[in-house]
Amino acid sequence: MPFRWSPRATQTLSAAALCGLLLASAAKHFRDPDFFAPVVPDFLCRDDSGGRQNGPLAVLSRAEWVAVSGLLEAGAAVGLLIPPTRRVAAGCVTGMFTAFLAGHLDALRTAFGPGGTPAQRRIHSLRLPLQAPLIAWAWSLTKPVPKRRRG
Repeated sequence: MPFRWSPRATQTLSAAALCGLLLASAAKHFRDPDFFAPVVPDFLCRDDSGGRQNGPLAVLSRAEWVAVSGLLEAGAAVGLLIPPTRRVAAGCVTGMFTAFLAGHLDALRTAFGPGGTPAQRRIHSLRLPLQAPLIAWAWSLTKPVPKRRRG
């Protein structure tokens, strides 16, 4: 008799895999924050040097934004593992990944600007389109699991 995955088992496996990805990313936020720093848009970053005026959204430094986003990813990962919080956590992850698009677009704009390098262009040209499948994956976990028919 062939093994058949139930919709609940499929969703649980998918949530666990996304959880693993988020936990690995969260750990990298603290091990290698420079990897994420270019993806934090300048308009979000507080400048304490006095070199430019801070906008209304510039409440944290770049390093603080990287740390906060790492903590958010870790928290979301835990939420995905708990079935009663999974749908809400998946919605939050979808929103988070969608919000990250602004940072990826800003990093791509900077990479193709006068100070950008070929390596930055290559890296950010690859990172931006990776957001689409991540958004779709997180969104797929917001849907309720169909009830199993007994019969």
